[in-house]
Amino acid sequence: MRTRAEIEKNENKLLASYATHASASWGRQFNEAEHASRTCFQRDRDRVVHSEAFRKLEYKTQVFVVFENDYYRTRLTHTLEVAQLARSIGRNLCLNEDIIEAVALAHDLGHPPFGHAGEDALDQRLKKAGLDGFNHNRRSFDIVTRFEKRYPDFDGLNLTVEVLVGILKHETLYDKVAGANVAGGKEFARKLKVRACSLEAQVVDKADSLAYLNHDIDDGLTSGCITAEDLRESGLWRQAVDAIKRPGLAPTDPVFKYQVVRALIDMQVQDLLSATSARLDGYAGKPLEDLAKKHGKGSINFSDKMVRERAQLQNILFEKVYHHWRVERMTSKARRILNELFDVYLDNPKQLPYDIYDRSRHYSEKEKHMVVCNYIAAMTDRAALDEYKRFFEPYKKV
Repeated sequence: MRTRAEIEKNENKLLASYATHASASWGRQFNEAEHASRTCFQRDRDRVVHSEAFRKLEYKTQVFVVFENDYYRTRLTHTLEVAQLARSIGRNLCLNEDIIEAVALAHDLGHPPFGHAGEDALDQRLKKAGLDGFNHNRRSFDIVTRFEKRYPDFDGLNLTVEVLVGILKHETLYDKVAGANVAGGKEFARKLKVRACSLEAQVVDKADSLAYLNHDIDDGLTSGCITAEDLRESGLWRQAVDAIKRPGLAPTDPVFKYQVVRALIDMQVQDLLSATSARLDGYAGKPLEDLAKKHGKGSINFSDKMVRERAQLQNILFEKVYHHWRVERMTSKARRILNELFDVYLDNPKQLPYDIYDRSRHYSEKEKHMVVCNYIAAMTDRAALDEYKRFFEPYKKV
């Protein structure tokens, strides 16, 4: 049986110098004894997987509401796809797969029900109340540092500093880096914000963008919101189609969709590995700080040509899928449901469970808004719909 010390020793032999080594971790907010057979990052991964917030991702929207079709991605399947892609990329770059997996599995914990439509609705409600707004990265941080209550000596999961920095600084086209104003942990968050973002966390950022771009194409084609002909406007799509050409494989063939999406992902991953390896060349034996001074968060990135081609493909998805009338209808409905639930709870917070709203204390209006927001954000799509029906049916139809 291998011990933790032996695993860490192997890491020091196999990982690049600029990788994140478990033996050199920055530690945790609250000190804990080391585990006999798992590194600190392996423990982080396991704590995320066993969290309540992770399980709830199964019933949270990615693009299409989870009850529209059993085929479409949910937040959970998206998260697993991100972790798989990120680990593959990290392995090729000699980075630490355990911290990659921990950050990847935690990166979407803070999403509310109904995807970005739900996030926009909550963001607007908080801003109207004079608060900072809703940011799912910031909420992910709050979940793992405050809301998950599994240990007697501290709130949250007490993850390592490296994983927390990866959560706070997660950034893709859809994401904004979380500000330092994190409820209940402002000073701690500020200290984390000055830490360098690991290459492993940067890999998760790119794997996230790879997963949603290519798998949204898959879901978009399945839904009929976009067609193969629509996608021919993209040079990257045409390259992928050329790569899989074979007699008898027409765009109407069910296998065509899977093969072309597979080719798209492979082309982008190979480009990412090639372009990143060129940037990392010359930094062997040097620490992350040297690399960060030169490239910052751009250390892990595609070639300039691929960045342009991906942007073109993304624009087609924005127009044809994310703003398709069926998706617009779903998102409008989602905003209406969350706004009306928000009004009901805000009008009488005593309708909230006792452990959510303490009857013995006085809340300011801003505090009431935060309590209601946190309660709604923790819901799954199914829970929000069920709650809506309890309040409003049979008086009105959604």
